[in-house]
Amino acid sequence: MPFSTIWLFIIATTTLLIIPGPAVLYIMARSIDQGKKAGLVSVLGVSLGGAVHVLAGAIGVSAILMTSATAFNIVKYLGAAYLIYLGCKTLFSTTDLTTSEKQSGTRKSACKIFCESALIEIMNPKTALFFLAFFPQFISPSAGSVTVQFVLLGTIFVILALISDGLYAILAASIMKRIQVSSRLQNRITGYLYLALGVFSSFASPSKT
Repeated sequence: MPFSTIWLFIIATTTLLIIPGPAVLYIMARSIDQGKKAGLVSVLGVSLGGAVHVLAGAIGVSAILMTSATAFNIVKYLGAAYLIYLGCKTLFSTTDLTTSEKQSGTRKSACKIFCESALIEIMNPKTALFFLAFFPQFISPSAGSVTVQFVLLGTIFVILALISDGLYAILAASIMKRIQVSSRLQNRITGYLYLALGVFSSFASPSKT
């Protein structure tokens, strides 16, 4: 691929990543709920989910989601339902942990957070559809294998997203640490963010995307 095309892709991707999307809101919710470490672990999980979508798009699996309404709806509603479940579970939680209790490991483990984050991103069909809509604008059949070009652009996108999302996770954790809000208020903020993400995801459609 021409180096100028890659640079143009980097500029366009960076501009898109600056605007917080559903994945960023999810990551910030994790940081608010359990601190910077949980937020950064969520970033890694979301990045893994993004990498899966890149590979799926490269081999054409994502195209099935776009052409099959049934497949799209199954993935869409499962992902939305899981986010809404997380929101309700957090909102109705009566736990009010102190800082020492949080540090003692009574919250979700890093492994569980990582797996949940990856699962949520993998089950988000809008990510697959976005890649299919965005990447081809920078791909040229005359530049070589389309599959290789797709994977290259996807790798660049995931790396840039990893950096951007990580900064958002640190920012969210820093803000919550400074204002010293109670755990119950943190649960409310986190719960409402999850619910908003779930509702937002449920309205995704191939035509709108």
